Amino acid sequence: MTTPTTEDRDTELSADRRRNRKRAANIADHAGIGWKLMLFKVIALGLIDALAVYAIFVLWRSDQLVPAAIVLVVTGFANWVYFSRGNLPAKYLVPGLVFLFVFQVFAALYTGYVAFTNYGTGHNSDKDSAVNSLMLSAQERVPDSPAYALTIVEQLGEYSFLVTEPDGDVLLGGEERPLEPVDGADIDGGKAVGLAGYNTLGFADIVANQKAIGDMSVPISDDPNDGALRTPDGSMAYVYVSNLVYDEAAGTMTDTRTGVVYSDIGTGAFTAEDGAELRPGWQINVGFDNFVRAFAEDSIRGPFFSVLVWTFAFAILSVLTCFALGLFVAIVFNDPRMKSKKYYRIVMILPYAFPGFLSALVWAGMMNQEFGFLNVVLFGGADIPWLTNEWLAKISILIVNLWLGFPYMFLICTGALQAIPEDVQEAARVDGAGAWQVFRSIKLPLLFVSVAPLLISSFAFNFNNFSLIYMLTGGGPRDASANVNVGATDILITMVYKVAFVGSSSDYGLASAFSIIIFILVATISVIAFRRTKALEELN
Repeated sequence: MTTPTTEDRDTELSADRRRNRKRAANIADHAGIGWKLMLFKVIALGLIDALAVYAIFVLWRSDQLVPAAIVLVVTGFANWVYFSRGNLPAKYLVPGLVFLFVFQVFAALYTGYVAFTNYGTGHNSDKDSAVNSLMLSAQERVPDSPAYALTIVEQLGEYSFLVTEPDGDVLLGGEERPLEPVDGADIDGGKAVGLAGYNTLGFADIVANQKAIGDMSVPISDDPNDGALRTPDGSMAYVYVSNLVYDEAAGTMTDTRTGVVYSDIGTGAFTAEDGAELRPGWQINVGFDNFVRAFAEDSIRGPFFSVLVWTFAFAILSVLTCFALGLFVAIVFNDPRMKSKKYYRIVMILPYAFPGFLSALVWAGMMNQEFGFLNVVLFGGADIPWLTNEWLAKISILIVNLWLGFPYMFLICTGALQAIPEDVQEAARVDGAGAWQVFRSIKLPLLFVSVAPLLISSFAFNFNNFSLIYMLTGGGPRDASANVNVGATDILITMVYKVAFVGSSSDYGLASAFSIIIFILVATISVIAFRRTKALEELN
């Protein structure tokens, strides 16, 4: 009988340790995730993958290859993270990083990109789309045009023309897809009535969507001068040609009715010699032109600086008035001699408990010039233009903002006052300091240590307080002399919204330039203010 050597015992011990580690890892894996959690993970990722595949397909059909590739890579990375063992930090970080990129990084980068373009009404597509749109807008039916037997088909919500030519050839095309020959169509009575992969629309479906189908114009070929097919009834199609002739080599568009030649001069639109433009145009890079317009064009510069001054005045006065009233109420309710303070505090914070936009709408009704509560009840039927006079509207905004904002200041000042050590105040009183001296020399400096960063954030919030301005006055009264949609009570953010979305025309490039200016202003002021507040830390 042989005696195990030390080396044999060490080998057996190492093997036992490996088995124990493996057994512990298996136990940890089974304890860490059960079949229910695994099923939930598979279902959740399956839904996400299905949405991603659909998005990739739509982007690919729209020739958006780069976004499609990004969606594919991100989806593949997410699947690898959640189906692989380990990578625990990544499992928690991936959702946050995706939302951060989509809603913050991408939005900021895209805004910066748009600021250097002429993107807006009449300039919201590429040149090819603009050419097609111009050609389609000037179409007329060709006299004695041959009739094409037509069947309307649909795929993924997109309508197409399934056309049978007089000679029997079958073609398929869409709004932005020229007609192309197809094979394997279902033929009935010499007419193509169906195609694999497409749903054929019946009479009821055509009637229900007759406007969309009637507005369709399917190009005959890649050359827009060849015309397009349109249908009046969904059963027959006819050739339409445009009164505009496009010369791709020369970059010109000629109106055959007047003989006027419109040329591409690099401004994003076909322009005649007298300066007249054909709309729509197309999106181009304009460099710093939008920023130059904001500061150099008189009809924009004047309103912009007026709005800028009022924005600073509104933000500063809002912070000062709300802080002053909130601090005053906090000092009063912090007095130990006051009884039933908790009930009074509940009443004080009620304005803060209601949604701001709802309170602004209520105040707008109360300040109505004709039937508002203030004029009819408090002022005995007076005709005070609270919201239509330039200066009264600004005062009204400050009053309503004071009503909405002082409870917040009251809460933070109450907490800051209660955090000040009582022995420091008692020592000052022993040294002969009065109540005002204690407040000015002790309470207020110590209060600013806690409150100063919140005052800076409150300034940034009021600098972009969109809901109050838009719900209460809509930015009015309107400045009729301005070349942009702006009013006397507009702040920068509401002006940006109006330039981008309100009115018959939208200028997203100029609005994005204004947005970047706002960001630079707020960031600069915040950085300077936060650096200055570091001096208050020495008081601690």
